[in-house]
Amino acid sequence: MARPGEPGGRRADRGNQPHAASLADVALTAGTANFATTSATAGDTDLLDGLDSTAFTLVGDTQALDSRMTANEGAITALESGVGVGVGGQSNPQQVALLRWYEANEAGNTFAVGDHPAGVTFDGANIWVANYFDNNVSKLRASDGMTLGTFAVGNGARGIAFDGANIWVANFFDNNVSKLRASDGVEAAGSPFAVGNQSHSGSTSRRGTSFVTFDGANIWVTNSLDNNVSKLRASDGVEAAGSPFAVGNSPFGVAFDGANIWVTNAVGDSVSKLRASDGMTLGTFAVGNFPLLLAFDGANIWVANRDDDTVSKLRASDGMTLGTFAVGNDASGVAFDGANIWVTNTLGDSVSKL
Repeated sequence: MARPGEPGGRRADRGNQPHAASLADVALTAGTANFATTSATAGDTDLLDGLDSTAFTLVGDTQALDSRMTANEGAITALESGVGVGVGGQSNPQQVALLRWYEANEAGNTFAVGDHPAGVTFDGANIWVANYFDNNVSKLRASDGMTLGTFAVGNGARGIAFDGANIWVANFFDNNVSKLRASDGVEAAGSPFAVGNQSHSGSTSRRGTSFVTFDGANIWVTNSLDNNVSKLRASDGVEAAGSPFAVGNSPFGVAFDGANIWVTNAVGDSVSKLRASDGMTLGTFAVGNFPLLLAFDGANIWVANRDDDTVSKLRASDGMTLGTFAVGNDASGVAFDGANIWVTNTLGDSVSKL
């Protein structure tokens, strides 16, 4: 079902699930024994269990080594079984985040927020959600989902981003962005800042300012009706030279990967990759139906596909699709908290944690 300012969508097939990490990855990260490169005695080599014993000599007592080797074997056994747990039966967030071991953290947690939640971002300790029909943002503690506050912004709050000290919110129907202090939600001096074509402001039948991201110095804003993105200096909201930059059909979501800006083209079912330094387009890549927001996890781009109720995972280096994952009803926003992917389910009035 289409929302104000959004065309209808289509359905598409889901992609493949990601593969598990290699045994070598787990063996190297679970624990290491201390060896020197000489020779070992016949009795000592039994502890090495399959390693090339002629290349090592034991350092320290054999009981300590045996304990370390047992820990390694336990981690490898857990990975081979597909259970998704580390040594001692506990899930390992770092393995999950970096080795694509996502099954370990499919917690199934859902938390109530405002009406028609859209954008979502992480500030290092809390999750912020833009509530489109309530014209406000919710602040949730990431550890347990507890609501810490609700703060008013502009008309049609959609995109949301964190700049290290402040929360930026795109006000869809006002064609501007609000800047809130993350510590207490107080609006910054000079906020909101105008972007896009101001002749569209206030019209509920037109698409305006959609989503925002931070590149370390600047705020990037998608202007959906104008098919371009604006670049604002984060310190004072002044638009950068050369801005706005052209992208695809109906740009909505935007994210930064450390060097490049990624933009979802909602009507085009694709994402554009722009060089952050000058706005040059580096590529356009297909995703699911009606892609909205997106996020970067340190190696990959995650895209929320609204009409598929899924998220797509693309390798940031070349745009290759690595997987597609089912979430809740009407996937819109997506964020990474260092261990988990958070997705807003707009028609479900909820957020999913993967």
